[in-house]
Amino acid sequence: MPLFRRITPLALVSAVLVLLALTPRLGAQLAISANDAKLKLVNGVQTVVANAPADTVTILDLSGAAPRVVGEVAAPTSVIGPPESAAISPDGWIALVTASTKIDPADPAKTVPDNRLTVIDLQASPVRVLATLQAGNGASGVSINPAGTLALVANRFDGTVSVFTIAGKTVTPAGRVDLGPPESVPAHVAISPDGTKAYVTRNGDSLISILAIAGTRVENTKRDFASGLKPYGIEIAPAGDVALVANIGAGATGGADTVSVIDLTGDPPRAIDQVAVGPTPEGIAISPDGQFVALTVMNGTNMPPASPLYRDFGRLRVYRLRAKALTPVTEARIGHWCQGTTWSGDSKTLLVQCMVEQELRVFSFDGTTLVPRASIPIRGGPAGIRTAPVKK
Repeated sequence: MPLFRRITPLALVSAVLVLLALTPRLGAQLAISANDAKLKLVNGVQTVVANAPADTVTILDLSGAAPRVVGEVAAPTSVIGPPESAAISPDGWIALVTASTKIDPADPAKTVPDNRLTVIDLQASPVRVLATLQAGNGASGVSINPAGTLALVANRFDGTVSVFTIAGKTVTPAGRVDLGPPESVPAHVAISPDGTKAYVTRNGDSLISILAIAGTRVENTKRDFASGLKPYGIEIAPAGDVALVANIGAGATGGADTVSVIDLTGDPPRAIDQVAVGPTPEGIAISPDGQFVALTVMNGTNMPPASPLYRDFGRLRVYRLRAKALTPVTEARIGHWCQGTTWSGDSKTLLVQCMVEQELRVFSFDGTTLVPRASIPIRGGPAGIRTAPVKK
């Protein structure tokens, strides 16, 4: 019997197809959209959908000429909280999605706090849920460290940050960090590029907490600082020298809200500039090349249409980030009650989540101009979004 068999062209093709079926996202640049199907806007009021279908997570591949959907899985999530409620591990194997609220079992017309963190296997075919874990009440913004060994979740209803360790596809609870009273309302937590610090926006008392990270040990340094009124989303530049904080202020009733520029090279960090961006900057994302910042501004689209503060379009705004300063580049009109935004790995495509339209708006960007492309329909309202980290 020969040691090797001759492989026919047909057998070779079959083997390749089997390999692709087993690893359908090999070489893809993944993004995920977490979609809340239980809430909608009715005359400017967030209203529970009767007999709502399950929330979902949509998986997209951004590596082609146009973004395309490559999978979907049912998983709980929520529009309540910043749109950084989803994260992808640096190796692209798993995604984490939080749920800050759920339908009240005792009254299906209301929502109550939730604490679930869902672990999703992005490389399975089809995509599947690996585990459902417990974070804290109001589990909201989530981030994974650059080493892919640690995840942090901001718990907006109990004043804590949950810690999880990651080993391959296994995610394990590893305690909580107490920030203070629940009224501090932790919104999102961003981890520094070197993995030694994390910064938590506190939407309730307008502070930012600094956490110290040593391996899997996370501690509150108790060295809080201020950025602006009601900090919400926070992003750290790839160089690690600056953070940008979206301050949602009083919403549409408060006029122009701001983005704060935080100098992280100082000790302690401090806000060195604020840029007025319009009412309610919901989503904020720094391009992978570190040169640009995308911002979704609600612009009153979540108000009742009869309100004098209502506007019939939101804004996607792009700023240049240079020398720790923001300068406007361009903007485009978007839909209503729009949430998060994220970049493709080459910094040339932007996705924007629009809740009312239940779609992802797609724009190409050449460094100066935004060009709208075909939108992507979503089942449910897209509420949380993240792109897989770019490998360096």
